[in-house]
Amino acid sequence: MIRQPFKARTPEELIALLSAVATAILAVIIIMLLYFGREIIIPIALAILLSFVLAPLVGLLQRVRVPRGLAVVSVVIIAFALIFAMGSLLATQLAQLAGDLPRYQSTISEKIQSFRETTAGRGTLERASGMLKDLSKELDKPKESASALGASASPKAAAPKPVPVEVRQPDPGALESLQSLISPLLHPLATTGIIVIFVIFILLQREDLRNRLIRLAGSHDLQRTTAALDDAANRLSRLFLIQLLLNGSFGIVIGIGLWLIGVPSAILWGILAAVLRFVPYIGAVIAAAFPLTLAVAVDPTWTMLLWTVALFLVVEPIVGHVIEPMVYGHSTGLSPVAVVASATFWTALWGPIGLVLATPLTVCLVVLGRHVERLEFLDVMFGDRPALSPPEIFYQRMLAGDPTEASEKAEEFLKERSLSSYYDEVALKGLQLAQADAERGALDSERLIKIRDAVSEFANNISEQDDRLPAKIVPTTDVEATSAVETVAEDAPYENLPVLRKEDLPPEWQGENPVLCVAGRSLIDEAAAIMLGQLSTAHGLLARVEGAEALSTANIFRLETAGVAIVCLVYMEASGPAHMRYSVRRLRRKLPKATIILGCWMKDMDPAALESLREGAKADLAATSLGGALKHCIEATGVVDISTIPGVQLSGTAA
Repeated sequence: MIRQPFKARTPEELIALLSAVATAILAVIIIMLLYFGREIIIPIALAILLSFVLAPLVGLLQRVRVPRGLAVVSVVIIAFALIFAMGSLLATQLAQLAGDLPRYQSTISEKIQSFRETTAGRGTLERASGMLKDLSKELDKPKESASALGASASPKAAAPKPVPVEVRQPDPGALESLQSLISPLLHPLATTGIIVIFVIFILLQREDLRNRLIRLAGSHDLQRTTAALDDAANRLSRLFLIQLLLNGSFGIVIGIGLWLIGVPSAILWGILAAVLRFVPYIGAVIAAAFPLTLAVAVDPTWTMLLWTVALFLVVEPIVGHVIEPMVYGHSTGLSPVAVVASATFWTALWGPIGLVLATPLTVCLVVLGRHVERLEFLDVMFGDRPALSPPEIFYQRMLAGDPTEASEKAEEFLKERSLSSYYDEVALKGLQLAQADAERGALDSERLIKIRDAVSEFANNISEQDDRLPAKIVPTTDVEATSAVETVAEDAPYENLPVLRKEDLPPEWQGENPVLCVAGRSLIDEAAAIMLGQLSTAHGLLARVEGAEALSTANIFRLETAGVAIVCLVYMEASGPAHMRYSVRRLRRKLPKATIILGCWMKDMDPAALESLREGAKADLAATSLGGALKHCIEATGVVDISTIPGVQLSGTAA
């Protein structure tokens, strides 16, 4: 057996391995602390969440000149008085329901019997059950006969009957009775006391706690960290308060509806519905299960059940899909997977209280992840925002050779924005990521070819898309034109570029392909040229794309130039000004009358640097984006005065 030589790890790999091990150990320790310390941590978590809910009320009292200490104590007393009142109401409802349960047994038996009578004949399960009962009787017969025979054979040997003995405990004393009465209440009262104390101190020391969190999160940028944490606290307070009001209103509507229907203990089910609605997706279903079961047991007919089902089917969609989006958006900011995972995790740690607290706790973590740089991984893991940006998704799909998903994303984008905006804001930035990888040697020739081919297929997939604004923002009058201009993003200066008709173009532009897009020197340049060609065609200027090999000395003279009015020379990197100069010189010799646009589509291209490259290459025009190059092409036709189009940038050489 030949042993493989041991490969020593580099210091960077060892550091990464140790960091991963340390992170795993820390995660295990945190989970163990959450589990074994739940008696203390649960009250603290409840206190933190309550402080977010009560903080706006405290601030409201402070704005009317109430001292902070008095405002905090007053709000906390009122809040816990309401909680205790609700708890006593729940206890009363539960006691009443427990006393009425025996009365519902006969109704359930009658419904089961009527259900059996409505079924045609005896079912397979009933026949099998009867057969098993008959078989059991047959198996029990020998035992009964044998015992009867033994009893008749020896009647005198029968054992004497045992004498029953009853053990009685002495009556408990006054202290024992008091202890048995108080002991069940000690734990809830202690937990409530801890929550009250923590809520008061959190509200009183809010600024001090914020400063300590800033120190932990990073004090190197106080302005940014302070703004982030203040924004996070305000968002959480507003979110939890609105959720409390909305879910409370949901519970009130359900309770009133159940009372009108006639379901017993309607107040109990209304409060339960309000509490369980903090659990997304399944909370309302769980809350509906109890009154539905009770409706079956109470009403001899099925009317109460049908009305209860209708109540939940009407109220829940209205609240979840109409009112919630109007009040605070479509979601809590959590992904569906995060909701399920957090509910499972917190329920396993803390039981039913963990199920109720799962979503609020996870929302807190996600908001912190969005505002604190060191905790960004929490937003990536649990947030509903895409893990990859649109340019990263585009680049990743091109790397995978799967332009279909990128085409679907583009179609979604085009429902609200124009094609030129998509190319500049998404596709071009994705190619800039590819160029960065290519410059550091991370892309081999095979992957570069795959990217080029995927971009070509992507452009073909969306070739039927023109570059008009979506119908909802296309201006038709002067007033609508003004509103349309306001909808154009500041970073989309070419949103309103016109789509030209072939019959309106000058004769020299009516050839088969008046626009020639040529890649500068790489396959990524060719991919960018393909996108420009598709965008130009979408605007009514038919274009042809040539690869970088067309600029070589051997191929430049074989280049087909019939009907070409303008040439766009595309570069995704600026490390070769000499190459740009020679390429423009060769194109000028081949096409002396054509306009040559130098497209330098690098990230963060400075306008002065762009002008320097244009002058050095002796090009007619220059652009730093597809929209800028397209604007130059449209201006060159002389058909449209770009200055009269609202929302279009009017720069000279740089886009």
